[in-house]
Amino acid sequence: MLAVTILGNNSALPAFDRHPTSQVVTMDDQIFLVDCGEGTQTQMARYKIRRSKINHIFISHLHGDHYFGLIGLLTSMGLLGRTQEMHVFAPAPLQDIIHLQLKVADVHLPYALHFHPLQQEGILVRESKFEVSCFPVFHRIECWGFIFREVRPFRRVNPEKARQHEVPSSFFDRLKWGEDYLRKDGVLVSNQLVTEPAAKARSYAYSADTLFDERVAASVKGVDMLYHETTYLKDLEQQAGKRFHSTTTQAATIARLAGVQRLLIGHFSSKYEKLSPFETEAREVFPNTELAAEGVTYKI
Repeated sequence: MLAVTILGNNSALPAFDRHPTSQVVTMDDQIFLVDCGEGTQTQMARYKIRRSKINHIFISHLHGDHYFGLIGLLTSMGLLGRTQEMHVFAPAPLQDIIHLQLKVADVHLPYALHFHPLQQEGILVRESKFEVSCFPVFHRIECWGFIFREVRPFRRVNPEKARQHEVPSSFFDRLKWGEDYLRKDGVLVSNQLVTEPAAKARSYAYSADTLFDERVAASVKGVDMLYHETTYLKDLEQQAGKRFHSTTTQAATIARLAGVQRLLIGHFSSKYEKLSPFETEAREVFPNTELAAEGVTYKI
């Protein structure tokens, strides 16, 4: 399973029972936290997110509505007896901020905290079933987006055909990765004789705070679902540009240019109480658009 649960969908100021940016990405038995604005712990409790399952945290940039909840979460995990290591991926200055916060409070975490500075586009984590990569977006300060991809074999074994060609079941895992099988009698069994193409691996891209820039579309091309900020409605396009943010139609244009399957929009300005116009405007450009509603899990 690949799914995204929205914990916070608002911009800098909490308003109208909306919270600063935070979301959880679930891939099978793995849970990843993406950004950690104020109130993230409360939202995790409200929506029954198991914080003990989180081993990787990704912080896009150092504006408070994206990380002011982090130190509280890290210390709470320690108070709850966490022992497994934690990995934090973020712009480099956050490491000194975390160390200072722990130092002045005389807090000693009972688990290993590994900090990974974001320095260049590329893969951050790769394990047997998933990989996470980062890409730059275009905000007032250093800011990053993240892509979560399943890693799965690209072939599916047809057991009946495999038996017909005398391929043992012990070789099936290697068949899934495209290998041919050499039988004991010297006959080479072509992989395509006994396998079929597997379903496409699923992917999700999180584009953090950014002004409209077509380079974002190139970075997230072809993902199944894209989250893109829409701080303002389209009539405030000039203001959005000055503040390094995007509008509804700009986010939808990125989704269309990138050829994604589905668009989630969030990071709404607190000047707006009702959000339905955001969805309406974005759908004029990219019909398969949904609001990133707090507490909702979006499955891919």
